[in-house]
Amino acid sequence: MTFVDIIVQGVLLGALYGLFAMGQSLVFGVMRMTNTAHGDFIVLLVFGLVALTGYAHLPLALAIALLLVIAFGFGFALQYIVLNRVAVRDPLPSLIVTFGLSIVIQNVLQQIFSADPRSIATGGFESASVSFGALTLGYLPLVTLLVTIALTFAMQWLFGKTGLGRAFRATSDDRDIVRLMGISHRRTFALAMAIAFVLIGVAATLYAMRTAVSPSDGPALLLYAFEAVIIGGMGSFWGTFAGGICLGIAQQIGFHIDPGWGIWLGHVVFLAVLVARPQGLMPRTR
Repeated sequence: MTFVDIIVQGVLLGALYGLFAMGQSLVFGVMRMTNTAHGDFIVLLVFGLVALTGYAHLPLALAIALLLVIAFGFGFALQYIVLNRVAVRDPLPSLIVTFGLSIVIQNVLQQIFSADPRSIATGGFESASVSFGALTLGYLPLVTLLVTIALTFAMQWLFGKTGLGRAFRATSDDRDIVRLMGISHRRTFALAMAIAFVLIGVAATLYAMRTAVSPSDGPALLLYAFEAVIIGGMGSFWGTFAGGICLGIAQQIGFHIDPGWGIWLGHVVFLAVLVARPQGLMPRTR
């Protein structure tokens, strides 16, 4: 494996991590809430897609569209009914509640689907690739990279150019002031979580196409998402994308050195950035 191939494969892997982390970045950027169930939400939507395609026998495209609609509604309801009660300045209540949700999701999924890993059949698309000389690129990782870039642009546009984005930023800055302006911070938070769940749904779809997923995979996915957000900078979408890329490249370099070093080297890079630049590589600016 050449150095260029290592870097390219790291970028492609990092794009998936950046996609994992985008919803987490949105939730923290708007609500200042650390969602410890984030990885389990990804797994939950993976198994939701498995149910729609495997049990309801829906075509894949229709199942994905329906999953994203369900994800939007579920995210809105979850935030409005449950998480708004703990969306306070003290981070401890939200940590406890989302940790509890994580445990519940894992156990419910194991009861319904068993502990066996599941994936989504794509008719061979997950293994198809294109070669450029000695460099081989998978179609699915390339699609993941393009989707992640497109969604990052979309989220930057949403936050910077729309009234909803301004409401998100204003509510994040001072929810008491926006309440005086007639904006419901509870509804704003619920919309933010709904959009975050759509992002989670996209990540879950691409991840399920890439590999088999088991009900207990949530904590590992949370760790990758959290590291990408911290490396890039809390609340920054391009920072989150860059953080995922850094994490993916570090892991690919580690895998090249020794198969057991990949995940470990990613953690080392995360800790190094945390010590050297705790605000992240591209922190959010006001």
